[in-house]
Amino acid sequence: MEAWEFGRTVRRWRDRVAPEAVGVPAGRRRRASGLRREELAGLAGISADYLTRLEQGRATAPSAQVVESLARALRLSDTERDLLFRLAGHAAPGPDVVPSRIPPSVQRLLDRLSNTPVVVYDASWTLVLANAPYDALMGDTTAWRGLARNAVWRNVTGLPSRVVHTAQEQAEHEARLVADLRLTASRYPADHALRRLIADLTAGSPRFAELWDADTPTSLPDPSRRKTVDHPAVGRITLDCDTLLVALDDLRVSVYTAEPGTEDADRLALAVVLGTQSLTL
Repeated sequence: MEAWEFGRTVRRWRDRVAPEAVGVPAGRRRRASGLRREELAGLAGISADYLTRLEQGRATAPSAQVVESLARALRLSDTERDLLFRLAGHAAPGPDVVPSRIPPSVQRLLDRLSNTPVVVYDASWTLVLANAPYDALMGDTTAWRGLARNAVWRNVTGLPSRVVHTAQEQAEHEARLVADLRLTASRYPADHALRRLIADLTAGSPRFAELWDADTPTSLPDPSRRKTVDHPAVGRITLDCDTLLVALDDLRVSVYTAEPGTEDADRLALAVVLGTQSLTL
């Protein structure tokens, strides 16, 4: 019964979301005022087939991550989000769990940056949201699953990245990420998912295990906000990267910009146009 009710509730809330409210072009041939199934699936980072099975009650065990993604895409209130978690068979995340919710005020900020590359991570450095310009700049994140969504894992295991670092810069970047994760672990000692992440990182990466056990400072200064991105279509782009901490929700919001009128600004604009076109094909 709960699986059927979960699907019916998602469908009802999908129908009430105006496309323009979530950055989806309405178009002229739209029959209904709400989101199409494939549009919600894209916003939530899941497949349209999986969303179909959820709405029809044929997929009965959505993960907490999927529920959180749907709640964010549907712009649910706190009460509605908690209900969706209960219908999925999960307890709503409490204060002892690393939060991954983007509150409405932060979502409004992100909406105003819809043409700027922006990525949001939670306190464990697990990807919460990457907008279309970010994917256009850095590569498509929608297929990332499991540990691949975690920035610490991606860095200490050497997964592909378009960011250009020297060996020393990369080592310092990894050390900063691990130091910040150590602080997160101290704030959320009861979070089982966080403990599992740290265990997986320790078992899967000698580099992480070395940094985790090392007597390093709990925080390390970032020597530069500048990042160079090697884009396959437009070449190297040097950008300002400002990471904003949303203190109450323990989120990290990284914004990539270039000084107007520069060659880097022109290349960034071209990369975003080319990338967002390919992502919608």
